[in-house]
Amino acid sequence: MQDPFALAAEAAAALNLRTGAERHDVAVVLGSGWRRSADLGGLVGTELSLADLPGFPAPSAVGHGRTLRSVDVAGRKVIVYLGRVHLYEGHDPNVVAHAVRTAAAAGCRAVVLTNGAGCLRREWPIGQPVLISDHINLTGRSPMTALDPAPPLGPRFVDLTDLYASRLRDVAREVDPTLPEGVYGGLHGPHFETPAEIQMLATIGADLVGMSTVIEAIAARHVGLEILGLSLATNLAAGISDVPLSGDDVTAAGDAAAERIGPLLRGIVERL
Repeated sequence: MQDPFALAAEAAAALNLRTGAERHDVAVVLGSGWRRSADLGGLVGTELSLADLPGFPAPSAVGHGRTLRSVDVAGRKVIVYLGRVHLYEGHDPNVVAHAVRTAAAAGCRAVVLTNGAGCLRREWPIGQPVLISDHINLTGRSPMTALDPAPPLGPRFVDLTDLYASRLRDVAREVDPTLPEGVYGGLHGPHFETPAEIQMLATIGADLVGMSTVIEAIAARHVGLEILGLSLATNLAAGISDVPLSGDDVTAAGDAAAERIGPLLRGIVERL
């Protein structure tokens, strides 16, 4: 296996060179249904194909773009990934983690990980943005498996205490004091969960469920990034309602909520 940290450094050098930036400061990873929010939030700038940077396969999931943007926001250089890859696309965890490792190598100190998520809380309406306070990784995978990072990187045994930084959640509430928070359950996918699995998730403390984010968050913590997780409740999880689940509905819910979450995302990034 190619050294994933060397590959990230190579991709970061190519990114900074192609955008004319000495470094970037903040990264945003857009989840399902979030692209229109980035547009409405003014997160637009130089756009590059992910295929032009080392180590980036093209996302194949519905609602995920194949480009990134380098954007100027309040005096900061921001990387906006318009899509991500997932374990369920057949990728190794190191491939899933490549975007956040590249962001760190490009100079970023913080990352906003967004996603569209199934909701286990009936009181949260569809289209509700939710701060992730913690996660439960049920993928059975880790981006640290088989790695023995050399200094100055930390060891493979990554401390995940306060993984989704309480400081950044406070920053987000400066923009919208009404934001609730919850625990995100990360599963492998690509199938949606069964009602029994959702009952299990509720029992062990999950408020949201999805198929992304957890691998990136672990890798981002390891390379020193501060992490803000932001879910969009795009549907009620299986068994909580009798509405059939569809990937198209997830994207549609994101589009419908974009006028709210676009300015929210912009306001958060301006403060990071």
